[in-house]
Amino acid sequence: MTPYRVLLERAAEKDLSKLPSEIHGRVIAAIQGLATHPRPPGCRKLVGCKNDWRIRVGDYRVVYEIADEIRVVRVNRVRHRREVYR
Repeated sequence: MTPYRVLLERAAEKDLSKLPSEIHGRVIAAIQGLATHPRPPGCRKLVGCKNDWRIRVGDYRVVYEIADEIRVVRVNRVRHRREVYR
């Protein structure tokens, strides 16, 4: 099975640059893991969205879309849990 390509939206890149250093590495590792397992244990599909999923990394959330037909994972946002769904 070929891995998925992981694409970062510009907003997600900005969010990553603002993360505290102690969580930054864990979030990067979680995003890289999406290439082999786009639906890891603990991921949740977002209600009201067709292809949007989220994973937890501590108090932070990574919101992303999965396009299975072209094998692409597009990361939209990486934010603290109190801000991510606004």
